[in-house]
Amino acid sequence: METGGAEAPQSGESGSCALGAATWTPASRVARGRGPSEATRLPSLAYSEAFHYGFGSRARRVGPPTPQPLPEPHLLRLRPTSLRTQDVSHLLTGVFRNLYTDEVVGADLSASLIKARGGEDARHEEFVDELRRIREVYKQRLDEVEMLERHIIQARARALAEKERIMQQAKVHVLENFITVPPVKSIFRWCVDSELLQKHHLISPDDYYSDTVPFCSAPKGVSIPGYSKLTFSCEKHSVPKKHLTKKLEASCEEMLTKVKDELDYTVDSQTGDLSLKGKCKTVKAGPSKNAKWMSHLHVPQRELERLLLVRMESRNRFLKNPRFFPPNTPQGGKSLLFPPKKPMLTGDFPSGDLEESCVDTPVFLAKPSIGFFTDYEIGPVYEMVISLQNTTATSRYLRVIPPSTPYFALGLGMFPGKGGMVAPGMTCQYTVQFFPDCLGDFDDFILVETQSAHTLLIPLQARRPPPVLTLSPVLDCGYCLIGGMKITRFICKNVGFSVGKFCIMPKKSWPPPSFRAVATIGFVEQPPFGILPSVFELAPGQAVCMEVLFLPTSLEKAEQTFIVVCDNCQIKELVTVGIGQLVALDLIYISGEESHPEPGELTDLTAQHFIRFEPENLQSTARKQLIIRNATHVELAFHWQIMKPNLQSLMPGETYSLDSLKYHPDRETAFSILPERGVLGPHTDHEFILTFSPHELRDFHSVLQMVLEEVPEPLSLELENLKDSSFSVDDVIVLEIEVKGSVEPFQLLLEPYALIIPGENYVGINVKKDFKMWNNSKSPIRYLWGKISDCHIIEVEPCAGTIEPNEVEDFELSFTGGVPGPVSQDLLCEIQNSPSPVVLHIEAAFKGPALVISVSALQFGLLRLGQKATNSIQIQNISQLPATWCMKESPVCLQERHEDVSPFDIEPSSGQIHPLGECRVNITLEAKQCQRLQTVLELEVVNGTWSYLPVYAEVQEPYVYLQSSHVEVRNLYLGVPAKATITLINGTLLPTRFHWSKLLGHQASVCTAKVSPRRGTLGPSEERQLNLELTAHTEEELSDLALPCTVSGMKEPLVLGISGKPQGLQVAIAISMEGSDSSVPSTALWPGHLEELRLDFGSKVPLRTRMNCQLILTNHSPIQTPFTLKFEYFGSPQNSLNQKPSLPNMPPALLKTSRIREHLAKREQLNFMESMLSHGKGAAFFPHISQGTLGAHQQLSIDITGYANMWGEYWDNLICTVGDLPPAVIPVHMAVVGCPISSQRTTYYTTDQLQKEPIIRFGTQVSGGDTVTRVLRLNNSSPCDIRLDWETYTPEDREDRLLELLVFYGPPFPLRDQAGNDLSCPETPESSSSFWSSSPSNTSDSSHEAAQSAEGSDRASQKIISVVLREHDGVPADHLYCVSPKQVVVPTGGSSTISISYTPMVLGPEVLHKVKCVGYALGFMSLDDEAERELPGRRHRLQDFAAGPLRLDLCGYVRPAQLSMELDYGGGVEFRHQASDLIPEQPCTGVLSELVTTHHLKLTNTTEIPQYFQLLVSRPFSVSQEGASRSRRAPGPGREEEPATASKQLVLHPQENMLVNVSFSLSLELLSYQKLPADQMLPGVDIRQHASGEKEMVFTQSLLLEYANHTTQVVPLRATVAVPELQLSTSWVDFGTCFVNQERVREVYLMNLSGCRSYWAVLMGRLGLPPTSCAGWHLVGGPAEKAGSQIPSDPRVALPCGPGPDPRCTPGMRWGKCGGNTWSCPGSCVPPSLGVGQQDPDKDLAAFRVSPNSGLLEARLVNAPPNTITLQVFFTARYQPLPALPVSQRSWPRVPLVTDPYSP
Repeated sequence: METGGAEAPQSGESGSCALGAATWTPASRVARGRGPSEATRLPSLAYSEAFHYGFGSRARRVGPPTPQPLPEPHLLRLRPTSLRTQDVSHLLTGVFRNLYTDEVVGADLSASLIKARGGEDARHEEFVDELRRIREVYKQRLDEVEMLERHIIQARARALAEKERIMQQAKVHVLENFITVPPVKSIFRWCVDSELLQKHHLISPDDYYSDTVPFCSAPKGVSIPGYSKLTFSCEKHSVPKKHLTKKLEASCEEMLTKVKDELDYTVDSQTGDLSLKGKCKTVKAGPSKNAKWMSHLHVPQRELERLLLVRMESRNRFLKNPRFFPPNTPQGGKSLLFPPKKPMLTGDFPSGDLEESCVDTPVFLAKPSIGFFTDYEIGPVYEMVISLQNTTATSRYLRVIPPSTPYFALGLGMFPGKGGMVAPGMTCQYTVQFFPDCLGDFDDFILVETQSAHTLLIPLQARRPPPVLTLSPVLDCGYCLIGGMKITRFICKNVGFSVGKFCIMPKKSWPPPSFRAVATIGFVEQPPFGILPSVFELAPGQAVCMEVLFLPTSLEKAEQTFIVVCDNCQIKELVTVGIGQLVALDLIYISGEESHPEPGELTDLTAQHFIRFEPENLQSTARKQLIIRNATHVELAFHWQIMKPNLQSLMPGETYSLDSLKYHPDRETAFSILPERGVLGPHTDHEFILTFSPHELRDFHSVLQMVLEEVPEPLSLELENLKDSSFSVDDVIVLEIEVKGSVEPFQLLLEPYALIIPGENYVGINVKKDFKMWNNSKSPIRYLWGKISDCHIIEVEPCAGTIEPNEVEDFELSFTGGVPGPVSQDLLCEIQNSPSPVVLHIEAAFKGPALVISVSALQFGLLRLGQKATNSIQIQNISQLPATWCMKESPVCLQERHEDVSPFDIEPSSGQIHPLGECRVNITLEAKQCQRLQTVLELEVVNGTWSYLPVYAEVQEPYVYLQSSHVEVRNLYLGVPAKATITLINGTLLPTRFHWSKLLGHQASVCTAKVSPRRGTLGPSEERQLNLELTAHTEEELSDLALPCTVSGMKEPLVLGISGKPQGLQVAIAISMEGSDSSVPSTALWPGHLEELRLDFGSKVPLRTRMNCQLILTNHSPIQTPFTLKFEYFGSPQNSLNQKPSLPNMPPALLKTSRIREHLAKREQLNFMESMLSHGKGAAFFPHISQGTLGAHQQLSIDITGYANMWGEYWDNLICTVGDLPPAVIPVHMAVVGCPISSQRTTYYTTDQLQKEPIIRFGTQVSGGDTVTRVLRLNNSSPCDIRLDWETYTPEDREDRLLELLVFYGPPFPLRDQAGNDLSCPETPESSSSFWSSSPSNTSDSSHEAAQSAEGSDRASQKIISVVLREHDGVPADHLYCVSPKQVVVPTGGSSTISISYTPMVLGPEVLHKVKCVGYALGFMSLDDEAERELPGRRHRLQDFAAGPLRLDLCGYVRPAQLSMELDYGGGVEFRHQASDLIPEQPCTGVLSELVTTHHLKLTNTTEIPQYFQLLVSRPFSVSQEGASRSRRAPGPGREEEPATASKQLVLHPQENMLVNVSFSLSLELLSYQKLPADQMLPGVDIRQHASGEKEMVFTQSLLLEYANHTTQVVPLRATVAVPELQLSTSWVDFGTCFVNQERVREVYLMNLSGCRSYWAVLMGRLGLPPTSCAGWHLVGGPAEKAGSQIPSDPRVALPCGPGPDPRCTPGMRWGKCGGNTWSCPGSCVPPSLGVGQQDPDKDLAAFRVSPNSGLLEARLVNAPPNTITLQVFFTARYQPLPALPVSQRSWPRVPLVTDPYSP
């Protein structure tokens, strides 16, 4: 049975739970996998559980939530920038917020808290206990995780080992190569404990494997790899689906027939299995198992044997019947379905692959390919015809193996011909019969064996569509009270395609003896569950309602299993689940918290909770919220009842008796609760409202009881049959709440409690006043205000209304006074249900009419005598009553002034003003005398208050005067207006007009006076300052001047006297030098003494430098005057000032750039300087302002610039003319130093010091190399021709040489011709200097004084002897640097060319690095023109040593010719050889005449210059060059460069390298040098014999690198050749006395003492004579001999044999005795009688024999004993007659044996 995909809808009758769905399929196909989404949710479920156990807490309810400060929110973490990161902390933070980001209690803190427990804080101890339990659970979980991880790792290891074993076995039996898919099924599910994984909520293999676990393991055989089988998807796509219903099969029969014909060759999994089996058989039919003998053959021999076997089989190959070959093979028949494959274009298809591909071609094709039966019943027999068609072009035999199960049978076949052979394209038919005995599934197959390598398998299947029920495997009945009964209904519907009969029975009754024994009519009982119906039948689409009865008897979870059996032999388990519950209610919340009784207060005996209400007013309502939680998962019906409390006073420890409890309903209670009845939902919280509404003034006390309706009584746990159970229900009181409440009177408050109206109010005016009344009671009140209307009218609005609890009402009091005077009244307010009223006390006062004057005082101000003035006032009636008034001057004031008549005229003086009306009154005053008037006007009001008005007035006449009647004008200059200030004062408060007249006096004609303002008005008591401007036209002192002023109202004018002394023009001249240390310029007043002024530009002004100074003209007088500035001689030309700069021809946008503007500014300055110096005088002075006007008191700074393009000292005069003052002559001086000749083009002028010439660098040159020359062009920017005399020096810094004294006879640098001869004094030497070389320095004062003495006179005679003292700086260096020509004249504005040569010095061999060569050249300047040297009073130019020379710094480097080398060895190139290296590995090819060994030498040029060199070496060494560059010297025209060789000159450019091959040639000729005597030994050859016996030839030479400067660089070369050195253990072998023909043996050891392997051979001959001519071997001998030298033909010479080479086949081999070892073998014999003189030499030699007579001795290892070989010397005595001589005179045969190495 399968689990259905859809859930059935819930039944409307019960609706206990959602119904699951189940489908009825074979039990072997139960899908136990978990979906991807469920697998994904497993980690989260595990996390939730861990979270539950990790954070334990207990639920508790606190009263009303108190506002607490919220914790600071944690910041969300940012998403990682990388998309490949595995960090998910930002997701966890966004979901869990503070639970994830808060700090947790770590392991260390937990251990500390647990260890430090034991305090008095119970809450802390509880927290520590909970923390300890959490830590234990956490540790337990970690141990479980570690155990699970270890178990999974071990299981994976076992699975991997088993997988590798199966793959090794598969490689033996399967021909195909493994592909990337898993080749074998995973056995991980058998190695891991699934129950353990499921217990810990992990995914187990049972969750994703749907096949059932077999009861026993299958026999191990040759299994088919999983990757060779068809997948389920491929099988479904390749095998056609057959319809299950008969109607669809009948309607689509024709279409299915066509589809079957097209898909006859559909490959299914069974076909694939057969093909693989065929392949496996083919593999087994290969070589026999007894082929292990082939592994003992060598590979070449095995290939040869196989080739012979193939040839033998090809001779016996006969033509076979095509039917014995697979289709589509060259010998087999062609397939009728698949065309033969064409060979590939690149060549013929390999035969092995072709046969393998043709094996899969089918021979017979079954129609249909699968025998399928459906819709069968028990009893009938079903048949099907299967056709087998021959698909090849050859007749074939076949054999059909019938099915193996009794449910299928195979009939006889019907063939198209006789003999059981099927022709090509023909079919044979077989009938398959099916006998079902039940409605289950049946599987079998038919095997068809043909001549093909694969067996054809035809599956037989019987499938009846099973019924599918939508019934969940778990029937959850939910929760039920213990002792109660619950019926849950589930809808079971058959959604399959067949009818099914079902029976339900307990699991313990399965399997039943018979279905009738377990089938019942009613419920199928299995306490505490029962299911109805137990037997039912469902057709497709029908449904039945199943009822599950649940009667719980305990609190634990009840679970029972039932078996549902179908008539198709399929079963399904149904699990019924239910949980028993007891009634549990809890009051979890009371608004305002639960109350507690007072000490000694009587409370109800049985109430669990106590609630006290605050005191309330009558008819008010108070509410409290109650939340009661139903802790069970069952609905409970309830109702409330209100009872009187059971009050009883109990002693401490005394309990009450149930008999004393009485339950009386409280009919007069003030409490109620809503809802009064209802149903409590399962495990939910319910809200109730408790209300307290008192209706009378007393205390209320009641008890609220919650009664649950129809609660069952628990049943006995021993109940076995549901029919025997009896049920009883009753109402139960589960909750009692005691409530109390009290009543209090109303609380009212008036604000304010009394109204006092301030001030006085007019009679008849309505006054309003606001007040409030607060209701501090707990219930609303109703009020009613009273009213007073007897003498005064008093009312309140609103007069009636309602005020809510804790609310305030605003009222307005209206009070109208009827009688003037104070008033006091009480106003009453009646309150409903209140015994006493509220009293409001009121007080007020009233008054009559009142008049108000608009002004507080009347001001007439200042009045002129005889003047009349009128003012107006307003009189206002501010009352609501009419007022009668009268105004007059106070009689008291008239009496004080002693006047009878008042000077005031009042109009009107009396009248009546209406209420709130106004009246205008005009008051006129006439000034009859000068006085200060102060009086009072009285305003009389009938029946009202009088008012008083003060009056003020001032009566005067005009008076004006001058503060000073005489003014002395200071700073009075001729023709310049001078200003002075005069003050005019008004002595009264009257405004007065004034006017100034003309100047009076006898000097008024030469002066002009002007007063500003000339006329005006002076205000009261005003002091006005007037400006007097006086201009004097004479320098005489002014003393007789008067200026009159007329004042209106005064009889006589005012007179002002004026005096002063006029002055003339005054100008001061100051000079400020730029860059001067003195900040105060030199100043002289003009006219005055100007001799102290001097304009000095400096004594060391650089050439082509702009020098600035400032001429400051200060006008100390206010007289404006013109001025002019002019230089006498060195002034600038007039045309130069008129030149305007021209803009270059370039775009305007480019002219706006900063770089172009800066360049244009420099260019403009250069052009201006050239124009200034265009007169050719060498210097020029230029004032920036040559003429202008000097303003009054102006200080004018004029910049004066000096330019010079020629050295020398210049004098001039600056003539300054200012106005009428006499001209001022200022001396000008400037001394210019520097050289106007430069190798650079001067583009702009600067204020810096002398421009330094660039250093002339000659680079790095090879020591002793060729001279390097630099050509330098010198430019002359001066207006004179300058002669330069050159000398070169090298710096020298010595403490013992500080000064140089130079003495010259005649001029130091005379004029010379081109040949260098002196043109002035040819008979005298040029100069005479000190004992050491001269060097440039500053000239001494003697030469300067000599030059100064010649000023102003004609130098008729020239100096004879000149003495110069200068600082020592260097020595002449003409050998290193040289300038030519030595004397050169640079023309004015032109240029000349000189050549500077540098000759590299020769460095010693001890110098390894480059050496710096520093020098400098001095060009001493001279002027041949006498006029250019001196102009008396204007300029003077020094020359020779007195003038600063032109200095050119020179720098060059010299380094030795040297290349960097990288050698194969540290100290040099070393070769190591053995003499045996000339003998090749195959001795038959002969000895080599020469062996060349090459080492590499890398040459690198690390310098900055190319190196030209040659490689020189002599034999036996040689060099060859591979990576050298071509010679870069200029080749001849028309020919190409050739590669440089060792004998030619090579070139290596900077930072390049070259690979040189250094070779050593080992030849036979070199080995012959070891035989030469010491006096004839060649140089570089050394024979060394070590103490250990080793012998070496050492060749030493040097590889020379000869450079172009004839210097060499040596590379040591060394070659060591080890030569053979053999030694015998003895030099004499004595055999003693022997019998004739007796053979004796002696052993001799032959040792190789050298590090060279050696071939050796034994030669025999007679003692004292050479065995033969040139008997013996050695590798080389004497001088070199030609190849093919004669080989000895003496047969007595023993030639080497065995592994040694044949010397007769080796050209160049020499025979001799040298280098061999010889020992004697004496022996005596006693032969029979033998005559004397019958001695045969050959026979003597034959008597001795050595074995072995030749061989190879390996080289001796380092620090190892020599290699040794044992030689056996045999002696056989031959018969030889001896003469009759005594024994002592007999001669013994001695044969010398020679062992000679013939290398190596």
